[in-house]
Amino acid sequence: MSHSDGDLEQFREQTRAWLEANCPPEMREPVRDDDDVFWGGRNATFKNDAQKAWFEACRDKGYTVPAWPKEYGGAGLTPPQAKVLREEMARINARSPLSSFGIWMLGPALLQFGTEEQKQRFLNEIARGEIRWCQGYSEPGSGSDLVSLQTFGEDKGDHWVVNGQKIWTSYADKADWIFCLVRTDKADKYRGITFMLFDMASQGVSTKPILLISGNSPFCETFFDDVSVPKSYGEGIPAQVGEVNRGWDVAKYLLGHEREMISGADGGERTAAIGAAMKRSVGELDPVLRAELAQFDVDALAYACMGEKFLDEVKVGKAHPAQPNMMKYAGTELNKRRHELMMAAGGSRALEWDSEETDGGKTARNWLRTKANSIEGGTSEVMLNVIAKRILELPGA
Repeated sequence: MSHSDGDLEQFREQTRAWLEANCPPEMREPVRDDDDVFWGGRNATFKNDAQKAWFEACRDKGYTVPAWPKEYGGAGLTPPQAKVLREEMARINARSPLSSFGIWMLGPALLQFGTEEQKQRFLNEIARGEIRWCQGYSEPGSGSDLVSLQTFGEDKGDHWVVNGQKIWTSYADKADWIFCLVRTDKADKYRGITFMLFDMASQGVSTKPILLISGNSPFCETFFDDVSVPKSYGEGIPAQVGEVNRGWDVAKYLLGHEREMISGADGGERTAAIGAAMKRSVGELDPVLRAELAQFDVDALAYACMGEKFLDEVKVGKAHPAQPNMMKYAGTELNKRRHELMMAAGGSRALEWDSEETDGGKTARNWLRTKANSIEGGTSEVMLNVIAKRILELPGA
């Protein structure tokens, strides 16, 4: 479906008016703490009335997942319309109404591989903020070499019995359900993995938070001890996505979306220009640091353009399969630079760790957190190997 410039401008005007009427002033302020982010789920609570009003308005409009079809809780926007909505939300600094691994990762995989019944159930629950998911991928011995995972599901006829351990499971202690890679055939490394969905409240599931150098962490260790996973949640709703033993196909597809999320390819704050945000202190900085800030802004804007180009190519089926690797590498390295510059510009004050004046050392803690960006979702070294092999087609060593 194509749009004339006039149609899009009319949609922009309508969107701008809707946002003005429905996005409270409090939801246009920068996110300051974890409670400012609404994740949804069966135990979800709102920080304040403004957060509740903003989420409910977007949910009812389909704007928690604007590009998803209406039958799955979305607004059914075309790519150009979705881009206009992103631009108009960015213009007023509107917060995301709902943060969700269901939106960023599981949803795209279900749209691609799920049965119609799976989509009807899980996508609508995700869009309405009724279910919070976590991702069971990495294991203590299986990080970059994820396909070596050992968590095993034994076939018991109408259910699997799952045993094993996952690590770096973000917000596992707060999640309702998990999408989990489970080995169901030990004889075939790649064609022996099943992509399973199951409830974190199941007997035998336990979590243990992992404390990071920054002093806090969303990460957990997750343990499965004789967890019974039914093979079906009703007619047409199998517990696995895709075929049994072919979960690696689903896993690879989902990783592409995870890497887009980590890279900030959606134009998120992590890769936004910082000159404007630091304009009060820029005049006091030495010329070399000011030049580095300007160079960062140029690179951030170039990266945003690359992200738009990539998303457009994805929508018309012309994207290279390894492009998420490139975006992930570039985006994470850019984000690390961003926080290095913020530390440099902050001087000795940026090193402070506890005072109210520095918001509990927010600058330093965020800087330390970025060190994980080039590890999680695929290390920078592995990303460079993939880029060299699959995009540049360089010969192997």
